[in-house]
Amino acid sequence: MEPSKRRLLSGIAALTAGAALIPVTQVQAQSVPAPRNGRAAISRGDGRKRYGMLIDLRRCVGCQACTVACTIENQPPLGQFRTTVSQYEVSDVAALAAPASLAAPASLAAPASLAAPASLAAPASLAAPASLAAPASLLMLPRLCNHCAEPACLDVCPTGATFQRDDGIVVVNNDWCVGCGYCVQACPYDARFINHETNTADKCTFCAHRLEAGLLPACVESCVGEARIIGDLNDPKSRISRLLREHEPALKVLKPEANTQPRVFYLGMDEAFVSKVDGNPALRTLLTDDGKEIAHGH
Repeated sequence: MEPSKRRLLSGIAALTAGAALIPVTQVQAQSVPAPRNGRAAISRGDGRKRYGMLIDLRRCVGCQACTVACTIENQPPLGQFRTTVSQYEVSDVAALAAPASLAAPASLAAPASLAAPASLAAPASLAAPASLAAPASLLMLPRLCNHCAEPACLDVCPTGATFQRDDGIVVVNNDWCVGCGYCVQACPYDARFINHETNTADKCTFCAHRLEAGLLPACVESCVGEARIIGDLNDPKSRISRLLREHEPALKVLKPEANTQPRVFYLGMDEAFVSKVDGNPALRTLLTDDGKEIAHGH
């Protein structure tokens, strides 16, 4: 065999032997695209923990401090929020009807001769609707991602950008997200949106970066009424675990019929709000530079 051919074959053999020594983990790491824009790699979390949140509506005053703190911490675009507090006015129309025991006896009724003529009666158009005259109260309902045990957003993601960490926190890999909006539509809690600046899905992450640093999420830390409690559901001694056991009969989750097993629990929530919270966001609208709408095509 010619010397040049022997050198070529020996070189190929050396390369093959060297490739066989490359660890499998290194090959797998090389298959994952590097984060863009200098973002750090997304952590998988601590599999020994399972984070959840309890929101005590009896303590929430609707001050929106959590909304402001979250916005400062996570910097979503103007007008978009990872968490907010919805405010509802609840009217008790049934309370307007006086019980029969309080009705005036017939002996005290004014005689017909003293009754005002029909011409002086106020027209029906001026009568106040019952809903305005009824006693009313305000209900504060903090809203955020529920970090479900069976998230509806995972299966519809075509790229795997939405995934669940080992500690139960659902996050989005913005480097893989194509902004299709399927997860936004799949979420029954209206907890996702398409970030106008990144054109990718965005949502609450329980401030995972703060939890990993030993800090509380921004919304929990800023709550003036201490209405938000976060902790490890796997730890029976954690504060949230103790509160869940103590108040188990009164606990509620949003839309249990969706079978997503939310890990955000509400204490003091009226039954009327369990399944009637709007969770069907509008389709995303794409605009060209001159303001014309682009067809969705799906």
